[in-house]
Amino acid sequence: MDAPHVVRGPTPAESGRAALEVSPLPGRSGLRARGEISALTRPSWEQALSELVRRHADVSYVELSDVAFVDVAGVTALAVTAMNLPDGRVVVENPPPQLPRVLEMFWPGLDQIEVAL
Repeated sequence: MDAPHVVRGPTPAESGRAALEVSPLPGRSGLRARGEISALTRPSWEQALSELVRRHADVSYVELSDVAFVDVAGVTALAVTAMNLPDGRVVVENPPPQLPRVLEMFWPGLDQIEVAL
């Protein structure tokens, strides 16, 4: 079994701003994110999404209950990732309120993403 893969953005102490921590979900395909997804943390978010694609099964889960904010570019990265999956879908669990709004605004009817509130 592969070792856990943890992706970290700058910590608040290092940057004085937002931080993002991403780790695998135990027992199922997917990832859990904590912090904020913004311009500062986007490289870490995109790296985590690349890893998600690499490990994708029929359904991959993205658990966001500990994410305080995701910007439009962060939602775009998630949508593009889902659209480029060879098959299956991404289930986004407990996202911040702006994520489903942005998905509906720019990608209405995107079947590759299911939002579970």
